[in-house]
Amino acid sequence: MGDLSKDINSTFENYRTKALLNIIYTANWVNSCQNEFFKSYGISPQQYNILRILRGAGEALKVQTIKDRMLERSPNATRLMDKLCAKKLIERFPSENDRRVVKIAITKQGLELLESIPIDFNKDLIKNLNEEEAKQLSNLLDKMR
Repeated sequence: MGDLSKDINSTFENYRTKALLNIIYTANWVNSCQNEFFKSYGISPQQYNILRILRGAGEALKVQTIKDRMLERSPNATRLMDKLCAKKLIERFPSENDRRVVKIAITKQGLELLESIPIDFNKDLIKNLNEEEAKQLSNLLDKMR
């Protein structure tokens, strides 16, 4: 099991500071693990999130709706969707009512890619937590925000 103090060879003025730095350090670790995992599928974790949102919606969504639902709110969401479109994993549809609005839908190829990704791909990231500990951590993170 990790110890932030040892991992970064540092001491902390108090546990609040250590907790905050540990959240940042752990978030970067999770991002790194997920980036490595999704490489073999040719997408990024953010692109996976967009595909997951579209599959869950079951219908075409406005770009802004997708941005609002993303776990990692990113100003480059449109660029991420451009890349997914180029890979034929999503497609764009102009709105019938408003030419300024574009809707995004997942393609059959996008659905097939999602089907090929194991549902439990994150399980190794949380394997050291039992269900009660995971609940407590989730509640504490909610409380922090």
